[in-house]
Amino acid sequence: MEGSTVAWLLLALEIGLQLFFVGRALLRPYREPVSRLAWVMIIVIAPLVGMIAYVLVGETNIGRSRTARLRKAFETLPPPFGTPDVEAQLPEATLPLFRAGTSVSGYPPVAGNRASLLESSEAAIDAMVADIDAATDHVHLLFYIWLPDRNGLKIVAALQRAAIRGVTCRTMADDVGSRAMIRSEHWRAMRAAGVQLARAMPIGNPLIGALWGRLDMRNHRKIVVIDNAVTYCGSQNCADAAFAPKAKFAPWVDVMVRLEGPIVRQNQHLFASDWMGHGEDDLTELLQRPLPPAQKGFVAQVIGTGATVRPSAMPEIFVSVMNAARRELVITTPYYVPDETIQAALCASAYRGVETTFIVPERNDSWVVAAASHSYYAELLEAGVIIREYRGGLLHSKTMTVDGELALIGSANMDRRSFELNFENNMLIADAALTAALRQRQQSYIEASVLVHAAEVEAWGGARRMWNNTIAMLGPVL
Repeated sequence: MEGSTVAWLLLALEIGLQLFFVGRALLRPYREPVSRLAWVMIIVIAPLVGMIAYVLVGETNIGRSRTARLRKAFETLPPPFGTPDVEAQLPEATLPLFRAGTSVSGYPPVAGNRASLLESSEAAIDAMVADIDAATDHVHLLFYIWLPDRNGLKIVAALQRAAIRGVTCRTMADDVGSRAMIRSEHWRAMRAAGVQLARAMPIGNPLIGALWGRLDMRNHRKIVVIDNAVTYCGSQNCADAAFAPKAKFAPWVDVMVRLEGPIVRQNQHLFASDWMGHGEDDLTELLQRPLPPAQKGFVAQVIGTGATVRPSAMPEIFVSVMNAARRELVITTPYYVPDETIQAALCASAYRGVETTFIVPERNDSWVVAAASHSYYAELLEAGVIIREYRGGLLHSKTMTVDGELALIGSANMDRRSFELNFENNMLIADAALTAALRQRQQSYIEASVLVHAAEVEAWGGARRMWNNTIAMLGPVL
């Protein structure tokens, strides 16, 4: 009798917990219906696994206190200066895109910017080192991945030199992506030289941390700001192209742009909000300094996304830019696990007669992403999207060029991690010259890629299609 009672109590407890987690999945705001359905099915079919999984990865939450700190830092900092009559310098068709960008992180489009596209990963690191060596006031760096390899140590040495000569150096690195550097002697050596260091999104005790927020929500940004005068934006982490942790997929192929002008102040604000949101010193004074005299240059805008801004902000920007294309749309991304709006916008671009080219790596470092991406190929090809798979390494560049006039670059991938989990920084640029340079770079990717034919995808066996589609079903389960 006692055993029967215990069994009934355990059953009641299990059902109660199931109902609780099903309720959480149904009540979580801003979740797509397909995601709610997926979680409900997992919790009902495999209760123990489903409930544990939901605790670990079921909600996009970094903890109330951390969210509050980051939001407070962002909102209390003085906003970056705008530039007068900036909208008059933009074609009317692009105005809604920049207004959408402003609605995300509050940064207005600013004119008077200048930029150069760096030739390679090596060139990008060397340019950063040169700018750090020339710094007279401050150096600010934030990277998702910072490795203690040749390129990573070039930056370490440059920061040490700058700090020793009296330049204020503030450096952040993601606690997971840069763990090898953070745990190394080089991190300690930088601190000893006077470099101020901070771990972005620190894990702490993972068992306790998992109860308060998702541990896999990371700071994926790549930001460099020097003397309020120079900034960098793109896909490159602070590491060798050979990327030792996943050397068999190397080289990592990235895009990095060096910029000057008012746009620098927006990246400064984004860095400062991260820095102060992690409890570091107040950078308000840097954002209050007057801008240098206005110069001729293009219009640009920083778009920062993450858990502290509205949900789905990044896919909204991607879709807006894709919808603006009238003649040509070229996209590169290493990871394609879209939501429905992204897939629909990409197909719609081709359907309305835009020459739409989509470039991804042939060999992906994530077999999960590779399988999920392939599940979308048939629909894209049917719509007329040109799919090319890059064979020159792991194409890590995140670029979008539109009609030879507009470009979007940055850290965000076209996957659900970038959409819902990671902190990202992108830049929207209205400049024919820089767009042409980026388009030329994209052309080099095209020339090193193989065309994916519809017949090839149709010939995939039932087992492969079932595998791809099954993996893709996991996408909404974040």
